[in-house]
Amino acid sequence: MSDFSSKARPVGRRPKEERFAGITVLQIIPALDAGGAERTTIDIADALTRAGARALVATEGGRLVGELQARGGLWIPFNASTKNPLRIWGNARRLERLVREEKVDLIHARSRAPAWSARLATKKLNLPFVTTYHGAYSASSEWKKRYNGVMAQADVVIANSNFTAATIKENWPEAAERLRVIHRGTDLTAFTPSAVSFERVETLRRAWNVAPHQRIVLLPGRLTGWKGQPVLIDAAAILKQKGIEDTVFVLAGDAQGRDGYVAELETRIAERGLKGLVLRVGHCSDMPAAYLSAAAVAIPSTSPEAFGRTAVEAQAMGCPVVVADHGATSETVLAPPEIVGNLRTGWRTPVGDAEALAEALHEALTLGASARDGLAARARAHVEAHFSLDVMCNATLDVYADLLMKSRKLKDE
Repeated sequence: MSDFSSKARPVGRRPKEERFAGITVLQIIPALDAGGAERTTIDIADALTRAGARALVATEGGRLVGELQARGGLWIPFNASTKNPLRIWGNARRLERLVREEKVDLIHARSRAPAWSARLATKKLNLPFVTTYHGAYSASSEWKKRYNGVMAQADVVIANSNFTAATIKENWPEAAERLRVIHRGTDLTAFTPSAVSFERVETLRRAWNVAPHQRIVLLPGRLTGWKGQPVLIDAAAILKQKGIEDTVFVLAGDAQGRDGYVAELETRIAERGLKGLVLRVGHCSDMPAAYLSAAAVAIPSTSPEAFGRTAVEAQAMGCPVVVADHGATSETVLAPPEIVGNLRTGWRTPVGDAEALAEALHEALTLGASARDGLAARARAHVEAHFSLDVMCNATLDVYADLLMKSRKLKDE
């Protein structure tokens, strides 16, 4: 196993390629479809591979498996989503065999069900165990709290925001000393305006049936009630009444089988006279182009975002963003009263308030060229300083290095 003692030297630290040579890290997640947890899994697998490690991901599959493999990660087909107690126990036995066969040095669980299997396996094998809270799990009953609690039992518990960390401390205070806040990172080489061609933007606009003269207000997120699509629809109706013209409101995200909810949205759109102005476009595979095509991004979530990567990505692209003022989006978007208005990087509005959302979007849509350029520059600098992919990956790999060094010392004693 590699020598991790150089971790404490911030200047002249040995390259991660040396620190992680010969190391195998297994991440486990239910599926690799669209989402923050899934995207982070691939980003960390890529960072591990570039650092000289073997990056295994145990998961059922999903649309992102190809990208994982293209970036050097190794897919281990695994029924990681089961919540059946007997199957969770069986998965623990399978993980034990996998650890031995692949000589795994550390397991990182990114969801509750597979975390139970991982916890059982790592405890038996005396293996370092990491979890990441990608969401602030609700606990409606004592049983549910116990089920959620496995995520707080790791050697290091990673929270993806200060909001998530506060929730963990409130419910599992015993985890406070093992808690690390590592904000979700954004790939600033992909999410930068200069990296997106005019052709990519035009291709997307044509696919969405948006006319050349129309501006776009974008809501990126799967179609589910708490993402706030009804709030944006109501705000769109208000903006229409105020005379905002030549603007379409794009709902970009999968329905994931929620046909009833989709029907409710279509009824709401029709009742407010917004047919042809509110567009459902499904999953978008080119989000940098989507943000660059937008005149503004709305994120009116009615339940708190544990991190809210779309708000960060939009700011990285220099797009004005309006968010609901709760959860972690209050950390990621700078706005009054914490700062003066001319230093804002976006707008925050009260939760579920369509009038306030409409007002903020109106401000964003009517910004002058200089004001918009200034906002874009501030937003980009804010993301570069706090939410870059390099910051997230380096912090996570440092967690791994610290645990592996401690594990080696224990084995040598």
